[in-house]
Amino acid sequence: MINFPLPRLDKDEVLRNFLLKYCRIKPGGIWVDEKGKHKVGCFNCGDEKLVNRLMDGAKANLAVHDPPYNMVAFEFKNSGEFVKWCAGWVELSYKILEKDASFYVWLGADQKKNYEPFAEFIIMMKESGFTSKSFITMRNQRGYGTQKNWMSVRQELLYYVKGNPVFNVAGVYTDIPKVVKGYYKIVGGEKTENLERSKSDKIRAGNVWIDIQQVFHLMEENVNGCYAQKPLKAIDRIVKTSSSENDLIIDFFSHAGTTLLASEKNKRICYTVDIDPIYCEISIRRLENFRKTGKTGWQNSNPFADEILNDKEISAYLQNEYKLMDKL
Repeated sequence: MINFPLPRLDKDEVLRNFLLKYCRIKPGGIWVDEKGKHKVGCFNCGDEKLVNRLMDGAKANLAVHDPPYNMVAFEFKNSGEFVKWCAGWVELSYKILEKDASFYVWLGADQKKNYEPFAEFIIMMKESGFTSKSFITMRNQRGYGTQKNWMSVRQELLYYVKGNPVFNVAGVYTDIPKVVKGYYKIVGGEKTENLERSKSDKIRAGNVWIDIQQVFHLMEENVNGCYAQKPLKAIDRIVKTSSSENDLIIDFFSHAGTTLLASEKNKRICYTVDIDPIYCEISIRRLENFRKTGKTGWQNSNPFADEILNDKEISAYLQNEYKLMDKL
């Protein structure tokens, strides 16, 4: 169904409560993929007992985490509390990762509040056992307009390792053609140009990603109701580069289920967690929809469209609050 968006679910408690009855797992529950590959847990990722139950003795090769930047969502009053909370799930990640594994975390920096909690998080990571590898910046195609500051067009991604994990160089080539000439090097006594020595006609990704489009409503992968959804191409890049086929990947903040979907597409296994049953259900439905249709999202529709159309109570609410039903 086209043109049936949902408002941000984290901002509308009434709509969330309506949709809870359509969620198949409750808080504390774990959904196990019928194909025996993936798992989705509905609990706080800082709960070691439930994390261990999810893992069931398995060890992961890669962690990809996207914690909420908005500390108000978890009622943290300051960055210190937020980072203390982060330290808990970082420690758990370390415990459930293999001796050689990669750890990626998306983390925002609030320009209006002394760049919190970026600096505090990085300092905390010095004591985590992980080794820092790279600070990646993903450039958004659209920024937040302002007349009194530089437009914000970046997202920060921190890359750490445990031990000596795999790094598949072939996985980091972009689809940007290598066209710039002028970099010369002496090889075997002969002067060679950059394009002559390259094994690929494409640019290899560095720690500034400019080729990834942020998700918006016209893209197939769009999942309405989810906020700050990470682009599938970005997670694909991480998965292909820092894991191998059949490896286990963990994600403590499933949200729109992007890591789960990237794992499915690239023949990996994913164990993911979200504290909210709504986002757990969205993640599961996104996987099921991909397997059924090959589509990576719902574009301008939403994962609960069928239920909403047949639920008079929800339909009436959306009509009264947002006039959404007028669009059908």
